[in-house]
Amino acid sequence: MYRPVIIIHIAAAVAIFMIAGCATLPKDFDRPESYALTDTENTAFGKARAEERSAHPEESGFHLLGNGLDAFVARAVLSHYAERSIDVQYYLYHNDLVGRLFTDLLLEAADRGVRVRLLVDDMDLAGRDLGAAALDSHPNMEVRIFNPFSRNVGRTSQFVTRLGSVTRRMHNKSFTVDNQATILGGRNIGNEYFDADPDLAFADLDVLCIGPVVKEVSSVFDRYWNSELAYPASVLLKDDPPTPEKVEKLRGKLNKYVADQTDSNYLQALRHSDLANEIREGQVKFRWGDAEVVFDRPEKLLHDFNQTQYHLSPMLKPYSEGVEKELIIFSPYFVPGKPGTAFLTQLSQRGVRVRILTNSLASNDVGLVHAGYQKYRKKLLRGRVELYELNKKLTRKQRKEKKGAGGSSKASLHAKSFVFDRNQVFIGSLNLDPRAVLHNTEIGVVLKVPEIAEEMAKGFEENIEQVAFRLELKKDENGHEQLVWHGWEKGKQVVYTHEPHTGFWRRFGIGFMSIWPIESQL
Repeated sequence: MYRPVIIIHIAAAVAIFMIAGCATLPKDFDRPESYALTDTENTAFGKARAEERSAHPEESGFHLLGNGLDAFVARAVLSHYAERSIDVQYYLYHNDLVGRLFTDLLLEAADRGVRVRLLVDDMDLAGRDLGAAALDSHPNMEVRIFNPFSRNVGRTSQFVTRLGSVTRRMHNKSFTVDNQATILGGRNIGNEYFDADPDLAFADLDVLCIGPVVKEVSSVFDRYWNSELAYPASVLLKDDPPTPEKVEKLRGKLNKYVADQTDSNYLQALRHSDLANEIREGQVKFRWGDAEVVFDRPEKLLHDFNQTQYHLSPMLKPYSEGVEKELIIFSPYFVPGKPGTAFLTQLSQRGVRVRILTNSLASNDVGLVHAGYQKYRKKLLRGRVELYELNKKLTRKQRKEKKGAGGSSKASLHAKSFVFDRNQVFIGSLNLDPRAVLHNTEIGVVLKVPEIAEEMAKGFEENIEQVAFRLELKKDENGHEQLVWHGWEKGKQVVYTHEPHTGFWRRFGIGFMSIWPIESQL
């Protein structure tokens, strides 16, 4: 009676094996090594803030970018005034308004003679090889694709046949100009990451850095740029390279598109915003202090999870273990697992106040992640860890639009930062889930600047009750535990006894998914 099932399994295994055999990547191609330029002190950004820099020897300066339009403006103005080099590294690079404006800025810099190196993970680039190769053909611009999918077979099948390879991605995000200024944080390149939503505090966060920390970021970029996993865009193109006429035609279409966007919020902000003028006039307020760049090495994707010498986590561990009074965590995707839950509850038990803001089921655009997270809520609350979930709602249409797109939403939390004892702050690309900690590569910076840490902690306290639900674990007279969500809506206090702003079937589906043994993939 089991024979038909066995035959089906064997046939499926053979089919997968045959497909896998077709999934190949180019070999025997040139990957010239290159490195960050070091003789850039005489550039505009190298000479900027000379007196301020000399007053803070060996320290770096930091300016937070919480507003989406400001985050776009900062990148755009830096690009506009770049003189020698721009190094760009992102996980997602959408072909939308922001993506096209960003591409136009990079091309304008390359036209001026600026060396542009663009390194993008392949997750978001399906069907865009021609455009990438066209950019790569510019004499002052190189494009490399990190950990590419094979172009010989469909991407979907490779998630099965190359499990453990293409399922591990470069999640890093950095933008560095003239090796003198850099932007790190949670934002990819796409509309949703730069929307200005005044009703959503903590939506996303970047930090603009100057000083010695920039050289550390450049060094990390060089590791990835010269990695064996970084493929020149031109070698992945299945068809003939784009002709000069084709490149010119594509550039013309981009120029027309950008010209039609002159009244967009982004370009208006670039012309008129306070931050744009402050950067141009050298008046941005920087807070100064020591810092450490923490990062996964690109080799992480080539080794087993237990090879932690390639991981970011050991670099961040002293900061989390050294907390004495307070830890505040912002993490869009939060799946602490048994070890993380034990660590956080142990911190609480020794007197550390632990507060965590993550997405609610209603605001989470990845239901599987919420399924993994919800298993640990009661244990965390029993351990006196304080949990908050964002009081925002993604519509079914918004979730459908995001499904498989790998993006976020302006109705979701996307900032990734930790505040240690109001003394130090981590800002970067790291979510607290197994995918970020074990599978993907990440980068961030620990700012040892109490002024910024205190500001972020106060911002949390002043806004959290208005933007998030506070979770409570109540017991009835029979000792049965029930989760309760406390929040504010339309100026009134509200209490929910189930996941706010969700229907029965969505809650049922997430509950069902929570029993699947897939936590390591979340």
